[in-house]
Amino acid sequence: MILLVIFGSVLISAVAIYQYKEQSADYHRGRLERKEENIQTHLMRVLNGRQNTWEVKTENIPYIFKEEIYNIADIHKLQINLYDLEGNLLITSKAGFQNNYADTCLDAAVLNAISNTAMHRYVDKHKENGETFQSSYTFITDQKSKSLAILNIPYLEKDDFLDKELQEFLTRIGYAFMLVLLMAIGIAFLLSKYITKSLKTISDKINATRLERLNEKIEVNDTSEEISTLVNSYNSMIDELEESAVQLAKSEREQAWREMAKQVAHEIKNPLTPMRLTVQNFQRKFNPEDENIHLKVDEYTKTLIQQIDTMSSIASAFSNFAKMPAQQNETLNVVKIVKLALDIFNEDYIIFSADAEEIIAKFDRTQLIRVVTNLVKNGIQSIPDNQTPKIEIHVGQDKGDVIITVSDNGSGVSEENKDKVFEPKFTTKSSGMGLGLAMVKNILETYKGGISFVSEKNKGTIFKVTFPKE
Repeated sequence: MILLVIFGSVLISAVAIYQYKEQSADYHRGRLERKEENIQTHLMRVLNGRQNTWEVKTENIPYIFKEEIYNIADIHKLQINLYDLEGNLLITSKAGFQNNYADTCLDAAVLNAISNTAMHRYVDKHKENGETFQSSYTFITDQKSKSLAILNIPYLEKDDFLDKELQEFLTRIGYAFMLVLLMAIGIAFLLSKYITKSLKTISDKINATRLERLNEKIEVNDTSEEISTLVNSYNSMIDELEESAVQLAKSEREQAWREMAKQVAHEIKNPLTPMRLTVQNFQRKFNPEDENIHLKVDEYTKTLIQQIDTMSSIASAFSNFAKMPAQQNETLNVVKIVKLALDIFNEDYIIFSADAEEIIAKFDRTQLIRVVTNLVKNGIQSIPDNQTPKIEIHVGQDKGDVIITVSDNGSGVSEENKDKVFEPKFTTKSSGMGLGLAMVKNILETYKGGISFVSEKNKGTIFKVTFPKE
């Protein structure tokens, strides 16, 4: 809109200037014609007047107009030159005229132009010292229309008055265009705000759209047809997205339960096989009279209890993973609770440190102990047998967050496994369910916290736990 106003202003100004030049040219051309006609009439009155005692012929022209030519030139405010038919100067009204061949003789081109035109009139237009001059040539005739002389009227185009009018016009139109431009800027700003307000609302809604949650539809009133079409398309997309999300969630749940069932079945089958073999062996070799029968029963019993404990630990691991931790938000001393969690470990290579004796936060005591013990166990299990183990636990704080780091000097995590560390069932150990880190992440996310790690192959891993104090 602004560009159109500016373009229109420039175009109208250019047209105005062009129109001024055309009008100026028409004005000077018409004025010269009127002056020429009036002077011819005046000259004819002198030629045919009673006061003229000279015979009307070319040779007598200087005598007839000896005094009158100055009066006529003064009346019409123009210089008058009279030439004979051969182009020689007869008389002029120019004061102090110097005899110069260029001034006293007409060019042959001028004489030919006058003779060969139907109106017997020729106008020469030229510029000198930045000023425009016109010079008209026409015949003076007697009463019988016989050519007596050539009338020449030099005419200077003075545009001072017209230039002033043009300048005033351009100034006024400039003010008008400035007002229109300011109005256009204001209207363009309001229109852009009106349009972009709706687009901003749509943009914010699109940026906030997520597959895993319920998305709000856009409600925008008083919008253009195009914006309304866009809003309706977005709302239709939201309906389809919600339907797809429901189907996807249902499919994922079914897939998760299938995978969980496979894992449970696999983990339970592992201890069932040695239990079956133990029972079968006991049944085949049982002899009440054997003097070592009590030792064998104890051995078989220990084997069965061991496998039963394994199955119990499997069931507990899946139960703990599936169980969402309750947000009890107890106000506790994190340093004290972490020390308490480390008391179950007897290893002397476990080193604990803290920034302060007391760091208060709201967290569930049991869940915090579970987080610490899982990370420490994970660190212990990652250390190879041929290496001197070292586990460091540090409790600190940063602004409103509690930070717990657990570092080990174990074998580290390979690049291809870094993205899988917190996935359920993922483990690089020969035993275990691979649910410990997944459960830790689940607990921390429930309390609006997070867990991350940095690891270097064969040098160790540092796990960093953060959660807000409040």
